[in-house]
Amino acid sequence: MTSVPIQTRVSASIWRALEERSSTSGQSIAHIVQMALAEALDVEHQTIFQVSTSGAIVQGLYQGCVTVADLRRHGDVGLGTFEDLDGEMILIDGRCYQARSDGQVVEAPDDALTPFASVVNFAPDSEGEVEGVTSLDDLDSRLDGLRTSKNGIVSFRITGHFQAMHVRAACRTPSGVDLVTATSAQSLFEYHDVPGTLVGFWSPEYTQAISIAGYHLHFISDDRTKGGHVLDLNAEHLHVEVNDVNDVRLAIPETTAFLEADLTGDHSEALDVAERHVRGQ
Repeated sequence: MTSVPIQTRVSASIWRALEERSSTSGQSIAHIVQMALAEALDVEHQTIFQVSTSGAIVQGLYQGCVTVADLRRHGDVGLGTFEDLDGEMILIDGRCYQARSDGQVVEAPDDALTPFASVVNFAPDSEGEVEGVTSLDDLDSRLDGLRTSKNGIVSFRITGHFQAMHVRAACRTPSGVDLVTATSAQSLFEYHDVPGTLVGFWSPEYTQAISIAGYHLHFISDDRTKGGHVLDLNAEHLHVEVNDVNDVRLAIPETTAFLEADLTGDHSEALDVAERHVRGQ
């Protein structure tokens, strides 16, 4: 989704109110106007819609509970996986793609199910450029400088030409197999000199019982033939769009497995292994 400039005339009283709100809140006038328009038009701007929890996925609860069609009603940018952990989801420009373990990328049908996903109606609050990115860890540190708070959830859309892109795609796995075990057999792919886009989120540590704390990014190439969960990368120049999130809506699965699962405990170590470690073939 790209930002579209608009011009309009407002009364002096509305302009004074906008200036006062901007002064007291620290938000730009453009941001305030965008929020007001989203509320008036019933658009879930700055709202993240998430299916299930990270703790449930760690335990191997891969039953699908929300359709792709429902996801696309809540956002046009996001990521996740598919029923039975069947590959990686990339939602971009309102279209949903599945990066499969055989290396193919296909557009997911509206009736496909997801056990875990996060989506937003992406509208950038700020933009920035980063140069000479040597690794995923390096990109993470650069993105830290573009975030305005250590306590807010942030969504990202990052475009550029990647000298190297290392991704994984989870292999289809039956429910009940924990995520660390399931991703030990994930498919790994490395691409070179490929233009594309990263979509994803940064979530603070206090959300780790529900979200994947830290950075979580998926990649898709411009020609929509390559994609997956990002493990490492290299790029000379990237354009970063940042969308702050201030509202979280959680779809709780109504499956028996989810309702009876013990979701207590700290899953951060297991998530770190499953999401960031290079394992598989």
